[in-house]
Amino acid sequence: MKKMKERVRWILLTLLVLFIASGVLAVVPGFLFPRPDQLMTPALPADPADPDTPKEESGDAAGDKGKKPLEKVVRTEAEWRKLLTPEQFRIVRKKGTERAFTGAYWNTKEKGVYHCVACDLPLFSSEAKYDSRTGWPSYWQPIRKEHIGERIDRGFFFSVRTEVICNRCDGHLGHVFDDGPRPTGLRYCINSAALKFRKSEKTESETPSGE
Repeated sequence: MKKMKERVRWILLTLLVLFIASGVLAVVPGFLFPRPDQLMTPALPADPADPDTPKEESGDAAGDKGKKPLEKVVRTEAEWRKLLTPEQFRIVRKKGTERAFTGAYWNTKEKGVYHCVACDLPLFSSEAKYDSRTGWPSYWQPIRKEHIGERIDRGFFFSVRTEVICNRCDGHLGHVFDDGPRPTGLRYCINSAALKFRKSEKTESETPSGE
């Protein structure tokens, strides 16, 4: 009986260590292997007073005038279960996390747009995707800021993280960290199961607005 208790104790301890290690991979990627773009000196911002400085239009001036706010997609838990696979439901509706290096898109390099798997809202462009060495799809900015929502997440032991959700269906996507590449310095660490990729040949229309 004593040996059995010892075995159970070691098994539980091993599982706890593996769980903590998985979380560390998401929180501190690239610490030992910094990317060249993180070491580069940023360019000085343009002087707004300089007449030769090109004037960038805001999102409204660029054609966003008259756009309606996102209409929420609301479904019951039973409806979501019918619409999503068990893995998608676990992650998107129950805030689960897929294991690193197992998702469908962590190493995808094709050009296109990543949509919310639950409501089809465009979320991220391949133009903003980069290799974060974490095993999860990572982006330095969304296609549109208003398509992404943020919430405080205190569910990982004693740490506080920023959860990322789809702003139309409130589906869980992943988390955002401040260790990403320039120009935003952000890393949107997203579950592949929360995404639906659509390949596109027209990369110009995929470029995220950043506003």
